Formats: sequence, structure tokens, C-alpha cells
Amino acid sequence: MAAVSGALALSAFAIPGAHAADAGSGSHSTYRADVAKVLDAARAADSGKSAFSTSAAAEPQPYALDVTFSNLKVNKGKTIVVGANSHVTVPVTYTLTHAADVNIAAADFLNGPYIYKGEFGKADNELYGDDPGTCSATSSTTASCVADIDIYANEGYLINSDAGTWHAAGLAIAYNGQNPASPTFDITKVGLADQGGFTSPKVQRTSKLTVNAAPEPVKKGKTITVTGKLTRADWETNKYAGVSSQSVTLQFRKAGTTTYTNVKGIKSTSGGALKTTVKASVDGYYRFTYAGISTTAGSSAAGDYVDVN
Repeated sequence: MAAVSGALALSAFAIPGAHAADAGSGSHSTYRADVAKVLDAARAADSGKSAFSTSAAAEPQPYALDVTFSNLKVNKGKTIVVGANSHVTVPVTYTLTHAADVNIAAADFLNGPYIYKGEFGKADNELYGDDPGTCSATSSTTASCVADIDIYANEGYLINSDAGTWHAAGLAIAYNGQNPASPTFDITKVGLADQGGFTSPKVQRTSKLTVNAAPEPVKKGKTITVTGKLTRADWETNKYAGVSSQSVTLQFRKAGTTTYTNVKGIKSTSGGALKTTVKASVDGYYRFTYAGISTTAGSSAAGDYVDVN
């Protein structure tokens, strides 16, 4: 198990908007806020040393909880695609293993997964769930767990540079009767396990394509001009913006069939504009399709029908 270390950047564990509930007794409705308080204490304690170091720490910190995670799988291994103004719920499954003296059935024992961008314990960003995981015991010291990670694109959870490779982690907190909202809250009586280094799918920006084939109808052998636009989610403005210099393929599907075939490849220009020409042959549908890149998901436009006579 990797122990947390160092101080966390302020922006990395922000709890935006309505989801920054008042800290309570570790209840589900205050999960994010309570986790933030415990993790911040662990990571701020004697910066530069392990949060669970036996050396004297400058700040009080939680003790090391005997809990580990394994078999952590995020979104069934599929890429996490986030729109400009969307809430994405990402399912996670994992196995929790604990010491015999750790009561995972206690009301104030909470655990859950998260994903992080950058270095574990010093991440550029971290994304958590609104609620802790739910576990079912499979033995006296193991449990099978499920949870969600909640991503709110319109509440400052992501910036555009966050797109790309992430990693996954699991954490568990035993509050042992301590109330994070109480002025007498004693962090040293709280147990924390925080384990990173698991594989996570990429987090990508959603892309969109439009298409218009004209004129309609058209005589056989005449020129058809196909135009459109490629845009992708801008997580900082919560809008879709055109993206240039991207490879896009024009495809055609003959009327009465179900399969599109490639016609030609082009590149998007300023503002994501797309434009090309083809010769009219038979009735059918034209569309643009985009394979995507590491930071941006692929997409296809709905086909635009052209009547050829």
C-alpha cells in the first residue's frame, strides 16, 4: 500500500458548488467534505515525509488503517468521455481487504475509489464520488465493493489540460466516533488508508460533428458539396468549440443499406470547419466521422440524405 505524502494543491481537492455539503458525522451526504478534511490533514502533516511516518509530525494526522484495495476496475475499462456541461457517473468495482479488528460494517466506516491526474499524493486533480462505496463481505477480512465517481463538468471539476491519462486509487476512513464537524474533532483517532497506482481509463473531451450535403436533389454526375463542423467540449467555458487540423473522414451509405464506406479524408480548418466535394452517383447518406485522439473522443455525424436523379 502506498502511503500519501506531501501537500495537495488547493485546486486538486476542491469540492465545488452544491456538493460541498456541511461536514457532518461521515454520512453519505457529506462524504466529499469529510474525506477532504481527513486527506488534507494527512497530506499536510509534516510535508515531505510520509503521512504515516513514525517521525514527529508538525501537524496532527490520522493513523494508518489496515485496509488495502485490489481488483479496482474503473468504468469497466472503457474511456471516460465528458461533455462540456454534463454530469458523468463512472461505475467502479473493487475488492477491499481489512484486518480482523477493522469493522467495515460500522456506520462511520467509509470507503471509495477516486481517480487522479499526475503523481499520487501530489496530484494535479482528483475526482471522487458523491457517496462512499457499498461493500458485501465475502469473508471475515474481505469484501466485494461497488461505487461511483461523479464528474460535474459545469462545476469546475475539470480543466482542458486534464484530458488524457489518469490513475485510480482507493481510500478508507474509520472515524471511530469522531465527528468532522465538531470543534473537538480529533484527527489522530481517525484511521486512513489511501492506496494509489491502479490503472484508470483515459478521461476525454466529447466531440461533435455536423454535416450538410447540397444541393438536394441533384442530377447524377453533378458535384455535391459536403460541409460540416468539428467541435469538442471546452471544460473551462462549458461550451463546444471548433477544433482545427484534425483528420476527418467523409463516408457514404447507399440508400437501402446499413453500412457506411469511406469516401475521402480531409482536415478540419479554422473553427473546425469541414468542406469537400464529391460526384453524385446514387441516392444515399453522407456523413463525417472522426476517430479522435488521446484527449478527445471520436464521433460521427448523423447521415444527410441526398436524392440523385
